Amino acid sequence: MDSEREPVRVVIVDDEQLVRMALRLVIDGEPDLTVVAEAADGDAAIAVVDEHRPDVVLMDVRMPGRDGLSATRELLSRPTPPQVLILTTFDSDDLVLDALRTGALGFVLKDTQPPRLLDAVRTVAAGNPVLSPAATTRVIAAATGPQSAHARNSSREAARKQLSALTERELETARAIADGLGNAQIAQRLRISVATVKAHTGSLFAKLAVDNRVQIALLVRDAEE
Repeated sequence: MDSEREPVRVVIVDDEQLVRMALRLVIDGEPDLTVVAEAADGDAAIAVVDEHRPDVVLMDVRMPGRDGLSATRELLSRPTPPQVLILTTFDSDDLVLDALRTGALGFVLKDTQPPRLLDAVRTVAAGNPVLSPAATTRVIAAATGPQSAHARNSSREAARKQLSALTERELETARAIADGLGNAQIAQRLRISVATVKAHTGSLFAKLAVDNRVQIALLVRDAEE
């Protein structure tokens, strides 16, 4: 990151003090990142975000009182929201998936190695998603168990209805995004230019009423479940 730029401002939200301390030590050790506040629950998270206006919120999901999903929904409904990166131990897979649908840009495990965690913070600060293919598979598998069959059916029908508005090329682009491909890789797969991929992606955002590629990927996965 350009040394003349202001550091990326981060808020850490987790009900475990030791987790917050560890994350702060890792993040504050970087010249281009700084932790401006911490919170132990969703209500406190909203208050500190309102006060400090961070660029990125590292958001735990399960917390006493207001959970991370509810707080994420409220924060992302604001006119100028921060980017939200979900923290998880995979004890809360359903909520993680819901948070991604809400507009969080990705998720990281709490035991992620520091270099990967720092990369994730920088990536979402730039407005790009962070989705590990292996972790994504685990979350989706956990969220589609027998106990949630009715919810799966509802989500599948709703997703298929949204995707029905797409052209064939737009749908192919959406499926490539769901496979985790970048613009250059999508262009190669579909044998089109990167500029055309960007145009299709812009159409996807408008037609599907989504804000990022993560939400596109989840819609495709819901429709094909």
